[in-house]
Amino acid sequence: MQGVIAQLQQMGKQRTSETYRCTLKSFMEFRDDKDILLEDIDSDLMLMYEAYLHNRGLTKNSSSFYMRILRAVYNRAVEKDLTTNRTPFKHVYTGIDKTIKRAIPLKAIKRIKNLDLSLQPSLDFARDMFMFSFYTRGMSFIDMAYLKKKDLSNGILSYRRRKTGQQLFIKWERCMQEIVDKHDADYYSPYLLPILKYPYDRNQYKNVLYRTNKSLKEIANMVGLSIPLTLYVARHSWASIAKSKNIPISVISEGMGHDSEMTTQIYLASLDNAVVDRANAQILKDL
Repeated sequence: MQGVIAQLQQMGKQRTSETYRCTLKSFMEFRDDKDILLEDIDSDLMLMYEAYLHNRGLTKNSSSFYMRILRAVYNRAVEKDLTTNRTPFKHVYTGIDKTIKRAIPLKAIKRIKNLDLSLQPSLDFARDMFMFSFYTRGMSFIDMAYLKKKDLSNGILSYRRRKTGQQLFIKWERCMQEIVDKHDADYYSPYLLPILKYPYDRNQYKNVLYRTNKSLKEIANMVGLSIPLTLYVARHSWASIAKSKNIPISVISEGMGHDSEMTTQIYLASLDNAVVDRANAQILKDL
């Protein structure tokens, strides 16, 4: 597994390598740091590991996440003839349960937008990053962080999702420009938003993400929200609000509502960007 992690890092898949490392750490904690031969991995062991995870408070989706990563590495070992396939994962859960949607209504988005946070710069920054994500059809924070100034041209913001590689185009709206103007990135920085400072390292991104989500929890209390407010809520909320306005599912980046992200990609693959831009303008108009 350490070999697979090293290979992922060489391929530039830093985020994936981190999830594999996290899984390995969890499994080794379950094993009291004792290594195990591939041929000793069987369904009984995986059932015990699953029970261990649930006893530690992990949900079915979280334990499934670890199981799917371990299964991917195990299958790779089988492909390389390092072991014979004993189907150790046949009795553990490796699916994805539908999670409770983390969406908030438009009136709550308005309350967040209208907060006067001028005397609390960290909260002000977190709120504006949340709003920028909402304005841009639920752009993920990692994609926001890597936006370059050159990605904005002729009134169109174009970027490629780091998670899927999908190319997206967004019509640039005034509300987006206001946030960029307000939080002007360093003149010499290639980045559009001041999330990352140049030169960049991954810890920098994780620290800003942590601080931003921590500030959003304070903002949630200020506007009386009962659910934890995170940057991901902006993504959920855009899709949910668009759906409530009877905008066709095929127009919505409904990745949060579909059973798999692949379904969303199929819907969006050949979609006319003008249709999505009109949908976004319709939502922003009501703010």
